[in-house]
Amino acid sequence: MAQHDRILIIDFGSQLTQLIARRLREAGVYCEIWPYHAAQEARIRAFGPRGIILSGGPASVTEGESPRAPDAVFTMGLPVLGICYGQQTMCAQLGGRVEAGHHREFGRAFVEVIGECALFAGVWPRGAREQVWMSHGDRVTALPPGFRAVAATEGAPFAAIADDERRFYGVQFHPEVVHTPHGAALLRNFALAICGCRGDWTMGAYRAEAVARIRDQVGRGRVVCGLSGGVDSAVTAVLVHEAVGDQLTCIYVDHGLMRAGETEQVLRTFRDRFNIRLVHRDASDRFLAALAGVTDPEAKRKTIGRLFIEVFEEEQAKLGGAEFLAQGTLYPDVIESVSATGGPSATIKSHHNVGGLPEGMRLQLVEPLRELFKDEVRALGRELGLPEEIVGRHPFPGPGLAIRIPGEVTREKADLLRQVDRIFLEEIRAAGLYDAIWQAFAVLLPVRTVGVMGDGRSYDHACALRAVTSTDGMTADVYPFDMGFLTRVAGRIVNEVRGINRVTYDITSKPPGTIEWE
Repeated sequence: MAQHDRILIIDFGSQLTQLIARRLREAGVYCEIWPYHAAQEARIRAFGPRGIILSGGPASVTEGESPRAPDAVFTMGLPVLGICYGQQTMCAQLGGRVEAGHHREFGRAFVEVIGECALFAGVWPRGAREQVWMSHGDRVTALPPGFRAVAATEGAPFAAIADDERRFYGVQFHPEVVHTPHGAALLRNFALAICGCRGDWTMGAYRAEAVARIRDQVGRGRVVCGLSGGVDSAVTAVLVHEAVGDQLTCIYVDHGLMRAGETEQVLRTFRDRFNIRLVHRDASDRFLAALAGVTDPEAKRKTIGRLFIEVFEEEQAKLGGAEFLAQGTLYPDVIESVSATGGPSATIKSHHNVGGLPEGMRLQLVEPLRELFKDEVRALGRELGLPEEIVGRHPFPGPGLAIRIPGEVTREKADLLRQVDRIFLEEIRAAGLYDAIWQAFAVLLPVRTVGVMGDGRSYDHACALRAVTSTDGMTADVYPFDMGFLTRVAGRIVNEVRGINRVTYDITSKPPGTIEWE
């Protein structure tokens, strides 16, 4: 990658750390997230950051074995911003004091700006009262030498602190979340004004650099790419094709569990619009036969994942001679492969993606998106000229409709669900709501219900509709459709889809539910 100015984020295990990176990227600044135990001085110097941010975290600085920032962070002459736990460990390590058992603050709070500093310049004037988001039990009770308080709350007299001479700053609140309305501007001040970053991280620049890297890695070799039609694999395919042209062949494995019209859209877009070599393998009979009688959600995922790899390998073997496998690995996947604490995270369910590198395939990986977040991938897709119907598409799980059919999956059920899902999405688009919703879909419920159709009694399937808003998929709220919209959709479904006589709307948030049903 070209030498863009960069910020290093040292992660202490906060669930919000990725949001810090996203805010910096939005300001045009390249950044990386490293777990605190991987931030050795030599590695930091080799990375060459213009500044360092210390994230929040669940530990308490008052505990003896709690994580600390590398001492070199404070001796390298670089600007440092500590957020929540990051502020506390910075103060503790530089001679201040942190104590537990004081006033706890969780959620919305208001800070009084009591001093000026470079972090607040042009954003928060002295005397202002500003909304922030707090999440802490411990607090700083004595400042290290050289620091002064620049903002306070009732529960945190040192809600923001500054040492302008050393360019060290700390905030007890979380500027990375939307609940701190001017937080993104504060982070932009730190990166651009304090650290001196140029803000030249753009998808146009990334496109040119990625193409050069792919050409350098692949040379004259041949590349295969598993194409699902989703955003990540689509952008990967078009980017690699721009770099190496006909050295790339995409393989589209149709498991028979896509939504209405999606297979045709994939073939039309990649063969006709981009003239990319594309092998289409219709393996729907094989997948559906293997799923017969399978009802456990994990077993369904594993069956689909295993078959996907088998079919992909069969098609790749027919092509022969490929040396590289292109994959749409994203930066969150890279971050999450190594936790901040070095331990495993809780497993909620198997990952939805099914196109991982098969063991023993012996292909070198080409992962041109591994530095990007999802919103950056969408921006890159637009830069590459991908149609909005692919770039802006709602997330869709690798196992497809199989995990939206609780219980056994059959062709009849998949066909029913496809029709319901099509109507729901048509009405959402017609209402101009598609881009306001993170994900919308239908679920075919494993029950039949009594209904009245005309003058007769029916005993047919019930379905559930689901639509949520989210920024990252980690949490989600139900989309608040008005009853007129839901009534119209339900009317279309029961009138147009033979076999459905009841429609429900899922109003569960995440947590406690998940977005998908299985």
